[in-house]
Amino acid sequence: MSNQRGFLDGFRSAGILPSDSGELRLQKSLLIFATGLISFASMLWLFIYWQLGPQFSSTIPFVFQLLLVGNLVVYLRTKNFDAFRLIQLSLFLFTPFAAQWSMGNFISASGVSLWALLAPIGAVLFIGPREALAWFFAYLFLTILSGGFDYYLADTLPTTQYKVPTQTTVFFFALNFAAVSTLVFLLLRYAASEKQKAQSRLEDAHLQLQLEQDRSERLLLNILPGPIAERLKNSDQTIADGFADVSVMFVDIVNFTRIAEGLSPQQVFSMLNKIFSSFDELAEKYGLEKIKTIGDAYMVAGGLNDDIGDYSAALVDMALEMRDLLERDFDVNQMGLEVRIGIGTGPVVAGVVGKKKFIYDLWGDTVNIASRITSEGVPGMVQLDETTYRRLQNLFDFYEPQTIYLKGKGDMIVYRAIGRRAA
Repeated sequence: MSNQRGFLDGFRSAGILPSDSGELRLQKSLLIFATGLISFASMLWLFIYWQLGPQFSSTIPFVFQLLLVGNLVVYLRTKNFDAFRLIQLSLFLFTPFAAQWSMGNFISASGVSLWALLAPIGAVLFIGPREALAWFFAYLFLTILSGGFDYYLADTLPTTQYKVPTQTTVFFFALNFAAVSTLVFLLLRYAASEKQKAQSRLEDAHLQLQLEQDRSERLLLNILPGPIAERLKNSDQTIADGFADVSVMFVDIVNFTRIAEGLSPQQVFSMLNKIFSSFDELAEKYGLEKIKTIGDAYMVAGGLNDDIGDYSAALVDMALEMRDLLERDFDVNQMGLEVRIGIGTGPVVAGVVGKKKFIYDLWGDTVNIASRITSEGVPGMVQLDETTYRRLQNLFDFYEPQTIYLKGKGDMIVYRAIGRRAA
């Protein structure tokens, strides 16, 4: 059974090229399927007629079989589907009328010309609805022509040499209608089934494409802020923006290089991944934008989008929670690491750097101040520049201000946050 099914599948797919479109594949498969059906049906029709009716000449049915099969063999060798399609449809159209004319008239031939209807119906499936009109008009013309001959020559022609009993004539009228109807139904059903399969494959491909697109979207949003990602997708222009007021924070792990010397690469990665993943969750919690990680340093900013109003306060809240997380959560911080944290507020330039392995980054004096405050900070302390302090002095408690020396900046006053001020 499986071998038979494999043979049928191979027969229907014969002549199909990898470069063929889905529609052309279906047309080829349908025409080969129709050729097999009609060949089998015409042989069966001839056998039954010989059993029940007179022994009329089998030349036309036999030649019809040879032409159908011969044309199929030529097609499989040349792969010329246009010629194959034209010849097969012509055989479907003209052979039934030739058989009817050789047998007498509509009645004596039991309406065998009805088989020619497969030509215009096949043209709809194998070529297209518009091109099939010519084949339908040709079928109507031959039908009317045959009817005219039968009408005007009925009294002048001698009695046909084939004496067909009335019972046989009636039987074959029913057989021809049933056979043609069955073939039409099978062709249409096969076409609908194949189109449904093609649609299902298309939907599966669309779903996979959508999943890949969603995955790409998520990856892009992991690298870039949402609005920047949208601009990058919709435009090839360079993305660079100036922001008048942004709060920038750097977090630096204390003595990381010395600690990492005694660890394997896998252990170093696992340690950083746990810590920075927990920082990512806090950045998402407070609506802030993670900019990048630089070795053992973590950079995050607020004010690059309109998601939150008081982004400076949110940044300090995040900094305090990051510090506390490392102090109390030993699953995240198994090595008992400490961090330095520095925050600066002011104007920045933000943009996407690169074309392939691109990155969203910030530049400006505000970034430099935040970075240097972090480098000169005290472990476990959240240090702010004066601009950030003035904005938040009524919301947080602070230690006494400290003066530190920053390379390239000289002496600068910094403020160390304690926590949220009680209501």
